[in-house]
Amino acid sequence: MYEKFLKPVIDFVAALAALVLLSPVFVIVGLILAVGNRGTPFFVQRRPGKHGRIFKIIKFKTMNDQKDEKGNLLPDYRRLTFFGRMVRKTSLDEIPQLINVLKGEMSLVGPRPLLPEYLPLYSPQQQRRHDVKPGITGWAQVNGRNALSWEEKFAYDVEYVEKISPALDARIVVNTVEKVVKRHGVNANNYVTMEAFKGNAV
Repeated sequence: MYEKFLKPVIDFVAALAALVLLSPVFVIVGLILAVGNRGTPFFVQRRPGKHGRIFKIIKFKTMNDQKDEKGNLLPDYRRLTFFGRMVRKTSLDEIPQLINVLKGEMSLVGPRPLLPEYLPLYSPQQQRRHDVKPGITGWAQVNGRNALSWEEKFAYDVEYVEKISPALDARIVVNTVEKVVKRHGVNANNYVTMEAFKGNAV
C-alpha cells in the first residue's frame, strides 16, 4: 500500500517543494558550472530504473571532458574541477535528480541507480534492488556510501526492498542530512567515485 500509493504522492510533493525552495541554489550552481565547464552545467546519463527500465538521470556536471593524446577521457580525479569538488562534497550535484522524481522515474529514497552495463552482472538476489524505484538517497548511502564494498551496498539495497516503510524512509532522509553535513563516505579510498563493479567473485 505504502510503496504503490502513498510513497509516489510524498515523492512528488516533497520534490516539488524542494525544487521551489532550492531554486536560487539551482540557478547559482548551474551558472557557475556552465562557466567552469565552458558549456552545459548538467550531466545526463542512461540508468536503469524500476524493473531495469532505462531512463536518463540528471545531475550537475562536476567534471570536465579533458582527454589524453589518444582521445580517452582522463581519470576522474584529473577531470574533477575545483568548484565541482565543492559541489560533490556538499552533495549539491544531486539536486537536478528532483526533476527525475517529479517525472516518476526516481524516488527520494531507494537504491541508487547504477550503470546499465551492470545489469547482467548482478546475482538473482542483487537483481531485487530493481524491484523498486531508484532513489536520490538510500539505505546503503546512510550506512557507508562509497566506503562500502559493492557486495555490502547491494545487501543494503535488497534489505531496503524487503523492509520498505514510511518509518524507514524517514530514518534514511534524516540520516542523509546528517551524512551530508558531516561529509561521511563521499569517496571510496583514493577514488573520486567507486571503482567499477566487475561482477561477483566465483
